[in-house]
Amino acid sequence: MNNRSKTINKPDIVDVAQAAGVSISTVSRSFNHPELLKPATRKKIDRAVQRVGYIRNRAAQVMHGRRTATIGLVVPTIDNAIFAELIQSFSAELDENGFTMLIASHGFDLEREYQMLRKLMEHRVDGIAVIGLEHSDASYKLIEQQELPAVAIWNYAQGARLPCVGVQNSKAGRMAAQHLIDLGHREIGLVFPETDGNDRAKDRLEGALEALQSAGINVPTEWRLEAPYSIAEAKRASATMLQQINRPTAILCGNDIIAQGVLFAARHIGLDVPQHLSVMGIGDFKGSAEFEPSISTIRIPAKQIGMVAARLILDSVAQLPDNSNAFECDLLLAARGSTIRLT
Repeated sequence: MNNRSKTINKPDIVDVAQAAGVSISTVSRSFNHPELLKPATRKKIDRAVQRVGYIRNRAAQVMHGRRTATIGLVVPTIDNAIFAELIQSFSAELDENGFTMLIASHGFDLEREYQMLRKLMEHRVDGIAVIGLEHSDASYKLIEQQELPAVAIWNYAQGARLPCVGVQNSKAGRMAAQHLIDLGHREIGLVFPETDGNDRAKDRLEGALEALQSAGINVPTEWRLEAPYSIAEAKRASATMLQQINRPTAILCGNDIIAQGVLFAARHIGLDVPQHLSVMGIGDFKGSAEFEPSISTIRIPAKQIGMVAARLILDSVAQLPDNSNAFECDLLLAARGSTIRLT
């Protein structure tokens, strides 16, 4: 038995190479540039890693200036289903390419977002992903100062300060409003979250108001309500409006979470949806199609957005040529049971 076998306590990269029957450089490449290896070679190395019980020392790698194979993602919230599908697809695509996601949330507080970005950078992430295009000047400056690959997810805009992958939320708002208009509704209420620090909600609301104004529809102040992305809060806010003698025939919601709250409020006070009230959401989250009644909504392709965003930032980390710094995903109207033509 050689001296190395007697003294070592934990398996290292040499043990992995021997177990897999490949060179040490190939093992290193499988961790740092997995896209350069054949899938069969990667699987062979993965099996060897599991067999010998090897764990990489990322701290040592960072000290030597090497990649950590981690991407930081900062989201406004992980408290509900809004970003669940996006986070899952983003993480899965990173994992498929040998990278890990570190996630943090800022609670719709852009100053706190800056602090979360700093914390992720202290962990030496190889890239940063953020939600939307509205961020503090300090956050933008920090990303630019560090020259760190970055991508903005969910919102699309040509000429954005960061490479972006997403949809035009103003278009989503217009499509949602137009669906209700096309069904003959003219008395339409709005329930949206506060728009400060939330460019997705701001753009949707502006798009909806544009469509309504173009149709000659004015929304009374008492029919324009604010509610956070909370079923309970949306239920409380909309119940007040629905209990009025003069109530709208349809309500357009900032997303499907709020739409669920409106449906519960309507049911609580004995209103039938959609016979007495049509309810429109935006997002098409998991469960919206199975809700009773199923929620009419604008489908935002969260899975596609997450996957494309992950590929974009991985290409940037690998310094591959950029084909585009902006990618727009398509929106789709999903007309379901919660809306009906006004007779």
